[in-house]
Amino acid sequence: MVEKSELLRVPAFADLPEDQIAWFLSQSQEMNLKAGDIYLRQGDPADAMFVILEGQLQGRGELGGETFVFNVGPGDVTGVLPFSRMKQFTVNGRAETDSRALRFPASLFPDLVQKMPELTQRLVGLMSDRIRETTRLEQQRDRLVSLGKLSAGLAHELNNPASAAKRATSQLRDILKKVRDASLELGRRDLTSAQKAEIEKLEALFTRPDLVPPDALTMSDLEDQIDSLLRSHGQNDLWQLAAELARRNISADVLESLFAHFDGNTARAALVRIAASAEIASLLHEIESSTSRISELVGAIKEYTHMDQAPVQNVDIVRSLETTLTILNHKLKQGVTVNRDYQRVPLLVNSFGSELNQVWTNIIDNAIDAMGGKGELRVRTYREGSCVVVEIGDNGPGISPEVEAHIFEPFFTTKAVGEGTGLGLDTVQRIVKKHQGNIQVSSKPGDTRFQVWLPLAEVPP
Repeated sequence: MVEKSELLRVPAFADLPEDQIAWFLSQSQEMNLKAGDIYLRQGDPADAMFVILEGQLQGRGELGGETFVFNVGPGDVTGVLPFSRMKQFTVNGRAETDSRALRFPASLFPDLVQKMPELTQRLVGLMSDRIRETTRLEQQRDRLVSLGKLSAGLAHELNNPASAAKRATSQLRDILKKVRDASLELGRRDLTSAQKAEIEKLEALFTRPDLVPPDALTMSDLEDQIDSLLRSHGQNDLWQLAAELARRNISADVLESLFAHFDGNTARAALVRIAASAEIASLLHEIESSTSRISELVGAIKEYTHMDQAPVQNVDIVRSLETTLTILNHKLKQGVTVNRDYQRVPLLVNSFGSELNQVWTNIIDNAIDAMGGKGELRVRTYREGSCVVVEIGDNGPGISPEVEAHIFEPFFTTKAVGEGTGLGLDTVQRIVKKHQGNIQVSSKPGDTRFQVWLPLAEVPP
């Protein structure tokens, strides 16, 4: 039998009048659990509150498709609480050790509210703490899901230029061998200074970094002309060089001078070296472009996360938007056209770290999803009084009035189970309000717009 002193040791019941404690004990059922016993099951009616007196119990359930576990011990109150809207238990409860607990039926909650108002107030506070913790877990999961999506996209974006640079580096080894062999062949020939200068001049011409690559049709014509020229001089096995030289936008007329100044074998060796040098120039350009893209993405990541920067600082809104667009490029390039309309004067906002980037990410990501990955994204900035206005719009199907009335509510989502938690726009609104700003939405089919007002930072002249 449970003594009054045992219940008074439970924080929620501490200092309560003895007559109230006696009533609670008279309406409760003592539970003696063995290790491994199940005391509540997920899906069963939420019909009882449990006060743990001895031992350790564990709850296990799912939150947003992920398993979570929590432990309760002596002094804890669990199960359904007064004023809770819970209809069914959402977890399985199991005794980890031999345990004792009190089971109070939820059907007596109206009597509990009247007879034990102080306890009721404490239990409501306990329920509020439980809601805050659940919300925190949902928000953390939402951030992890968003981070996972961004990481996957960035990994793909980084992998493409990295693979291109690796492929070009591998090809360079083979081409450098061609250059070496052709140079040795030319070295064995008694070339005059004028002949050497002619080869070097053509080599410099074909490896210029500012050469503009031709379009596909022009390239095909150049390849045919170069191939015909080579065959006319008995070089029938150099057809591969025709394609390499055509890619560098080289005409057959320029190559004719080689055969005018050199015998067939010397012209052949010179042509092989010049073509290899031209291909090296192309590969070096590809490596440079790929590594520059990697540097750009790394820079965007640092800018997006405000890594190595002060937690609170003046942020250029346009730069913040462009960084976010760079981070989301893996989704945009699938079929979304971005139209920018930025006010040229820098618009600075005093921001907390990367929080504004989270605002743009949520709104833009929702717009892409609404358009099915294909459509027009409009990003506009302008000044209105002492505020900067950021407008992000799309030409998707729009938001129905029924949905629009709830889009900023916590946990509201129109996405399928596992695809969204409903915390995105709630997070957006909280961040905007934290920055002393305001957010509004207007929508009709083909034109949905989110407008974010943020106060401009006071910048000394």
